[in-house]
Amino acid sequence: MTTALDKSLRREIQIEDKPYTLTIDPAGLKLVEKGRRNGVELAWRDLVNGDAALAAALQGSVDR
Repeated sequence: MTTALDKSLRREIQIEDKPYTLTIDPAGLKLVEKGRRNGVELAWRDLVNGDAALAAALQGSVDR
């Protein structure tokens, strides 16, 4: 039996000795460096459709 994802779930993780916040919600997931507002977002439909790499590349080009 699994639990439905009906609200946001936030966890802190360390990547190369930097703290990040991972937020998982019904729309998708978001990874943000701690203390920042902007990060990488990925919608579930993009992940399922195989558009995850394209979505990440497009967002990376906008953030620069």
